Amino acid sequence: MAERHKLLLESPQLQTESSPRRSAKSSSESEYILSIAGLPNFYAASVSSPSNVIDIFDRTTLQGVQTLPGHEGATTSLHTANNLGGVVQKCLISSGKDGSVKAWDDRSNSHSIKMTNLGNLRALLCCDVSSDGLTVAAGTDLQGEEAIILYWDPRQPATPLRTHASTHSDDITTISFSPMKDPSNNSNVILSGSSDGLLCTSNADEDDEDEAQIQVGNWGCSVSQAGWIQGESAPGSAGVWAASDMETFSTWKTDLDQLMSLDIRSPVLHHGRTWVTDYLITAHSSTTCTPNLSIFTGSNEGDIAMLSNMNTSVPDAPWCLHKLWTHGHSGVVRGLLWDEANQTLVTGGEDGKINAWPIRPIELDSSDEGGNDDDDDDGDGMDVDMASPKTRKRELKTDTVPVGSGYANNVYLN
Repeated sequence: MAERHKLLLESPQLQTESSPRRSAKSSSESEYILSIAGLPNFYAASVSSPSNVIDIFDRTTLQGVQTLPGHEGATTSLHTANNLGGVVQKCLISSGKDGSVKAWDDRSNSHSIKMTNLGNLRALLCCDVSSDGLTVAAGTDLQGEEAIILYWDPRQPATPLRTHASTHSDDITTISFSPMKDPSNNSNVILSGSSDGLLCTSNADEDDEDEAQIQVGNWGCSVSQAGWIQGESAPGSAGVWAASDMETFSTWKTDLDQLMSLDIRSPVLHHGRTWVTDYLITAHSSTTCTPNLSIFTGSNEGDIAMLSNMNTSVPDAPWCLHKLWTHGHSGVVRGLLWDEANQTLVTGGEDGKINAWPIRPIELDSSDEGGNDDDDDDGDGMDVDMASPKTRKRELKTDTVPVGSGYANNVYLN
């Protein structure tokens, strides 16, 4: 584990957004927003118990347009898929504690596909769809001595194609298909993480579970999130990131040899400006933006920071603070989506709010005299020389639009 209070450098292009461009409330104002997914014209946000609904917001105005019923018990994950069942069209999928994965149809305000394991229903904690859209996977909680990865063909949703029951020995908290198939056999590779402390890669197309496992990495702490680091990777470079429920963050080679592990709260900045991380929100890997892997962290006051490790393959490489978004939330931020196509960051939290923020590309220009644009005359609220987000009085000034029944119900999500 890295030493506490690791140095955090201030980016010469540090950007601070002091209020969101758009803000709205969930349809159940007293409940948390847990996760956010993006569609071409909409954002979807899953809401906590007791309602467990999924709210749909117009991407441009952030007005609420529809509320989907979600899952009984809880909606545990929410994603968009570019292809499902051979139909190349963005769709919304979710998993839930009712033991199902649902693909949603806004026209009927219900699911168009429901994948279950009839006769052996278990709470599903995570799900994902393969790049070709022909395999859907979900991870269960631990029941007895088994936690299971279920695989479906979405064209035949009533019964799983196969199950893998020996990959993990505790709740399976995260599942992610590799964006690229295994070149050796053209198979789908899936990354899974669990409360048992293991990260595993498996051949999702292999019926024989003994033959399915590819690599195993033991982190020794409960894994809460994990994902693939996209882009061209040199031999020995990081190919996987993971986060734990103890606010630790790690990177791994594709063969799941660990490269770095640290308490994400340890890189702190106290140099004319203060940033102290209280918790990790998520990470985002991009093939088109700099840095390649961005780590989003939050403060208990509701501020958000984007950090990066300047070399994800070097444990002692310095960390850098690139962006701050402040005064948008009044508590812990639970959900975050980087909408790269529209240069927008969408956040949701325990205050029941969803915010849309501008996010400008990082331009590394050594002639920029440190990159401090003292005059913010582009009208987007950006300022790069503001006081500490941990000490300023909050003065949120934005329009808040609730999700209500007065909005159009039948709006195509795709």
